[in-house]
Amino acid sequence: MKQEFKLTQDNLDKLKQELEYLKTVRMQEVAEQIKEARSFGDLSENAEYDEAKNEQGRVASRIAELETIISHAVVISEDMYARDEVSPGCRFKVIDLEFDEEEEYHFVGSQEADPLDGKISDESPFGKAVLGHKIGEVVEVAAPNGNVVKFKITDIIK
Repeated sequence: MKQEFKLTQDNLDKLKQELEYLKTVRMQEVAEQIKEARSFGDLSENAEYDEAKNEQGRVASRIAELETIISHAVVISEDMYARDEVSPGCRFKVIDLEFDEEEEYHFVGSQEADPLDGKISDESPFGKAVLGHKIGEVVEVAAPNGNVVKFKITDIIK
């Protein structure tokens, strides 16, 4: 099965900018650090050289990761779903029916997900459960402890 990374267009653009920066500016900076560290002499006991080489490895690793993500990116957009459905890219509000608390979420791509910041993707149980539902519908989500939590969708902002 082909690996896919679901991203919003905005996040894909940010990743492309980061990749361009790393390939041009940052790699040149690291190359200069290595060159300078070599000028200090004995490489076997040269902490600056070791650190510069480690940084080069980190940057190269991030470049490879970004290239993989970008080459397998699937851009999610609002027009994939009806305007009145919870869909990637939208913000929506739900009420936790057990605690009567309202929460707001932003439906994002899998690489952008950050549940603590209210950003969820369709790879989470909650994201899978609410995807495609409309205002007023009650959605049941299986919690990790085995309980079922019910949420009512109260607003969708596209």
